[in-house]
Amino acid sequence: MANTSARILRLLSLLQTHRYWPGAELATRLEVSERTLRRDIDRLRELGYPVAASRGVAGGYQLRSGTAMPPLLLDDEEAVAIAIGLRAAADGAVEGIEETSVQALAKIVQVMPPRLRRRVDALHSATSRPPARNGPKVGAAVLTVIAQACRDNERLRFSYIDRAGVPTTRLVDPHRLVSLRRRWYVLAWDTEQHDWRAFRVDRLDEPAVTGARFRPREIPGGDAAEFVRSRITAQTPQREVVVEVRADVAEVEKIVAVTGGTVEAAGGRTCRLRIGTEDFDWPIFILAALGAEFEVVQPSEFRDRLRATGELFLRASG
Repeated sequence: MANTSARILRLLSLLQTHRYWPGAELATRLEVSERTLRRDIDRLRELGYPVAASRGVAGGYQLRSGTAMPPLLLDDEEAVAIAIGLRAAADGAVEGIEETSVQALAKIVQVMPPRLRRRVDALHSATSRPPARNGPKVGAAVLTVIAQACRDNERLRFSYIDRAGVPTTRLVDPHRLVSLRRRWYVLAWDTEQHDWRAFRVDRLDEPAVTGARFRPREIPGGDAAEFVRSRITAQTPQREVVVEVRADVAEVEKIVAVTGGTVEAAGGRTCRLRIGTEDFDWPIFILAALGAEFEVVQPSEFRDRLRATGELFLRASG
């Protein structure tokens, strides 16, 4: 193998698929001398791959775990499997790692051949759950374009439907993707409005990078998720749902620390839960997660929605 770079990639691939390789066998596989093999091993070590060597007649090489994560070589099936897992995590299958999953997915999709991307799309469509009513489905292609633009500090253009249903075209400097309540938002500096905006990703279409780079700005308050949450609260008409929950305050606080809401003691083993919401789907989800007896204090419309939801589940259970 005359091409040194190709030979080193081949060497890495062999080391990743075998627990231990005798030096003579590796050299034969690569069609090089053992002296050249030792130089290639040294190059891998310089790149951060922890390759252990044993000396002697039966000496050889083994790839071990190190202190940092080096780049990995994946075959087609492994790459597809990882992409499917990351897409599921980005959809909220694993709480708390949605944003990291999108960032990792963007790196993999960027270098995938089109045939593998099509396989990932087909498998994901066949195995994914339908989106929750409070969590519209967002395509992985859209998320990866935005994630790459955030990573590369590259200006983004997209079509957007605003809250009034009016279609617009936006040119923004995207800073962060944020996942809140099973919805994706992109926190960006609007170049035309000269202000920060939180755009719902399910309302935008055809995101495309422009090639123009921007200098990242400091996010107000330093916390992207908190800033997006405050913008949503300020822009969205909120209705307050209040329920008396028959559970300890500490138990309820564990749930609302993730889902949102406030809890206060109401005497005995009872507490009062307050949830500000734009619809009734989210409070129903929280109460189902609590799994405790409760009584609705307000509003009466929430009782009606609970009754309709309960009847739906009763019919489904036969």
